Amino acid sequence: MSSLQTKPPSAGQQGPSPERIMSAFAGYQQTQALRAAIELDLFTAIADGAHTSDALAKQCQASNRGMRILCDYLCVNGFLTKEGGQYNLAPDADAFLNQRSPAYLGSVSGFLTSDHLTSRFANLTETVRRGSPADRGSLEPEHPMWVEFARSMTPMMRIPADMLARALNASAGEPWRVLDIAAGHGLFGLTIAQQNPNAHITALDWPNVLELAKENARNMGMSERYSVIPGSAFEVDFGDPYDVILLTNFLHHFDHETNVKLLRKVHGALNPGGRAATLEFVPNEDRISPPWPASFSLMMLGSTPGGDAYTFPEIERMFSEAGFAATTRMDLKPTPQTLLISTK
Repeated sequence: MSSLQTKPPSAGQQGPSPERIMSAFAGYQQTQALRAAIELDLFTAIADGAHTSDALAKQCQASNRGMRILCDYLCVNGFLTKEGGQYNLAPDADAFLNQRSPAYLGSVSGFLTSDHLTSRFANLTETVRRGSPADRGSLEPEHPMWVEFARSMTPMMRIPADMLARALNASAGEPWRVLDIAAGHGLFGLTIAQQNPNAHITALDWPNVLELAKENARNMGMSERYSVIPGSAFEVDFGDPYDVILLTNFLHHFDHETNVKLLRKVHGALNPGGRAATLEFVPNEDRISPPWPASFSLMMLGSTPGGDAYTFPEIERMFSEAGFAATTRMDLKPTPQTLLISTK
C-alpha cells in the first residue's frame, strides 16, 4: 500500500505534497522566464528606477500585461521583491543580473540556455539507458558550441581566474612559460599575464575558439606575450617545457583513463617542480553535495560520452597515476568551483 493510501495526517502534521514534483515538471518555465528577463534587460531597468509594470513595460518595450506577469513570476521565484505594486531586485539579482554591476553574469544565459546544450537533454531516458548520448555531441572537433561558451561564460570566470592567478603567486614575477589547455576565452592565462609581467602564455584550443582568445589578448594589451597552438590537446605537440599548465573546466568531459593519458602528456611537458592548475566542479564523496558540483554530473551524462564531476580522491588518483608527486585543493568561494594544484 502506498503512503498516499494511508490515513490522512492528524492536526498539526503535514503530509506529502506534490508541489516539488509539479515545480520540477514546470522547471523549463523558470529557465525561460529568467532568459526573457535578461533579454529584455528587466533587471537593469529596475536598478535604473523603473519599479512598476507600466514603467517597466515602457523601458523594456514590452506589453504591460506581459511585464506584470513576468515580474510577478520572478517574485515567486525570488529574483524580485514586490511591495505596494513596486518591484525591486533581490540581492543576488542586483549583484549578478544588473548590467550596472561589475559582477554581471547575464551573458551566461547565451550558453546555458542554448539549443546546443538544452537539446542534449531532449531524450535523457535513452541516454540513461545507454549511459552516454547517441553521439559525441560537444566533443566533436571544432564544435560551434565552444565559441558561444567562450563568449558567454567570460564574466563568470573573472573571479576564479583572479583567484587562480593569486593562488599560483603570479605576482612574484617569475619568468614563467604557461600553457593554457582548452583556453576558450583565454581569461585564465591572460589574468596570469596581467599579474606577472614576465609570463608568456601559450593558448591551446580549436582554431575557431582561439580567434576569440587572441581578440581578448589584443584588447588586454597582451598580444606580445601570447601565442597559440590550434588543435586537440590529445594530438598536438605542446612544445617547450612549461612552468605552469592550466586545465580549467576540461577534465570533466572525459573518462578516467582518457584523463590519465592526457595528464601523462601534461606531466612530460612540465619543468621539474612545475605545476598543473586544474579547475573543476568537485562534489563531496557522497556525490550528492554540494548541490551545484553534485548536479554537474547530469550535465556530463547528457553532453559527453564518458565525462563526470569527479570527487577529490578520484582527481588525486588521476594525477598520481600520471606521475605527479602531490595534489592540493582550494575551494574558490563564493564560486562553486575547486582549484587543484598538482606538482611534478
